[in-house]
Amino acid sequence: MTDFEITEKAKALLGGMALEVANPSLRRVFITVAPGDLAAAVTALRDHLGFHYLATISGVDDKDDFELLYHFANKHACLNVRTRIPKAAPRIASITPIIPGAILYEREIQDMFGIIVENIPDARSLILPDDWPAENFPLRKDWKFERPEEKIPGGKS
Repeated sequence: MTDFEITEKAKALLGGMALEVANPSLRRVFITVAPGDLAAAVTALRDHLGFHYLATISGVDDKDDFELLYHFANKHACLNVRTRIPKAAPRIASITPIIPGAILYEREIQDMFGIIVENIPDARSLILPDDWPAENFPLRKDWKFERPEEKIPGGKS
């Protein structure tokens, strides 16, 4: 199956769920969906087009919104499902029931962006230490790094 065929089948399969479908370069397909349609779109792409492998989820802080990109791959193409959520209410439904391996990436976007992933089976912090300050998300553009006071064991503070 070519990337052009994947693009055309995705358009037909997703219908109105697909806000945009693009094939900007060889073996690359981008699909934009509304956050509420993400789970249904991922299920359809998995079941009908064979996109079972989720390579990662990446996020972008775009001032008023967060853009989430779900990077899928199969032997034919790399498919990126894009959705935008408002920064004022950063919530997205978990796709872990559909793609079980998504849990690690979903935990990472919670840690790094403060995006609440609803119905995630295990919401514990993945990357940040347990004593990390709440409301302090390192990949947000408004995050300010404050170096902690250095403490030398057995030395002066």
